[in-house]
Amino acid sequence: MAVTGTATLDFTTTPSEETTLVVTGQAGLISTTHIEAWIQGNDVTSDNGADEHAEFSAMCPLACKWTVDGSFEIKAMPIGALGLGTFLVHWAWSN
Repeated sequence: MAVTGTATLDFTTTPSEETTLVVTGQAGLISTTHIEAWIQGNDVTSDNGADEHAEFSAMCPLACKWTVDGSFEIKAMPIGALGLGTFLVHWAWSN
């Protein structure tokens, strides 16, 4: 069974080429764990509505990386654009 959750990507108020967030406290997550992250088009944050989330999901690859046992990073790198404000990201992992 996969472990799932959400987190907030924060590009801050200055347009940025990339941002990284760290998810911690994941008991059982190890170096061989499969990790995924995605943006859903119907999510909203205080900075960006559902339309912005839908557009962002089409133009922003997300890369997940194990860092230490129980922790991983999600890196967002918009293509041909700059990120601004916050976006909700969903994640899942399983061994």
